[in-house]
Amino acid sequence: MDIKAKTITIIDDENEILLMLEKHLTRQGYKVKTFDNPVTAISSLPKDTDLILLDIMMPQMNGLDALPKLQEKVPNVKVLIMTAFSTLDKVLNAHRKRANDYIMKPFSSLNDLSKKIDKILND
Repeated sequence: MDIKAKTITIIDDENEILLMLEKHLTRQGYKVKTFDNPVTAISSLPKDTDLILLDIMMPQMNGLDALPKLQEKVPNVKVLIMTAFSTLDKVLNAHRKRANDYIMKPFSSLNDLSKKIDKILND
């Protein structure tokens, strides 16, 4: 399968982030689905999702708490954690819950994000 034909689901409570990432990734050729709430994402996660971009700090539910529920819905999904508040404990916890990688917000560049996404999807 062509990597650009893959589906990416973005879960973040910040609409500006959702819109920016959706526009950027759609231009890159990905099929993109967005959710501003992890509870809704858990119940509506597309089964064809290849990668989830998941924010940690959200008011409805912590991203790390949502992670196992999302993985239960799509067992082999890859996950890139996004956070503005990184601590070693959060990073280790994300890896224990089978997140593939993490990236700090705000992003240094969308190209760096794209490289990280391509690397995860190619592994």
